[in-house]
Amino acid sequence: MSDFRTPLARARGLGSAKSGVGHFIAQRVSALALVVLIPLFVWSVASLPSADYETARGFVGSPLGAILTLLTLTATFYHMRLGLQTLIEDYIHKPVTKALLLSANTLIAAGLWIAALYAVLAIAS
Repeated sequence: MSDFRTPLARARGLGSAKSGVGHFIAQRVSALALVVLIPLFVWSVASLPSADYETARGFVGSPLGAILTLLTLTATFYHMRLGLQTLIEDYIHKPVTKALLLSANTLIAAGLWIAALYAVLAIAS
């Protein structure tokens, strides 16, 4: 069967899946959040009166410390997942391997976030 369409007609519909822009913006927003949160978190921890376990536990147990810790870790794990997703989608070509790695990426990021959430809430309560 001959295909009498022009090259442009054959290429239409094969371009962007319309999800790349949203992914790009999400990654940039999470990076911007980290540019603010990481220095603030590091400064907060560095300005603690002493560097012992009880002081760190008190910081994470305080409302401001718990919120700052959870915001920083949430942005970090989300940004990590987005970055690894891009790497997997761009460089892994076998469909089954790609699907397994994308699933593992999401599950690991979610598992780390749940563990961090549990730890902070356990300390804060």
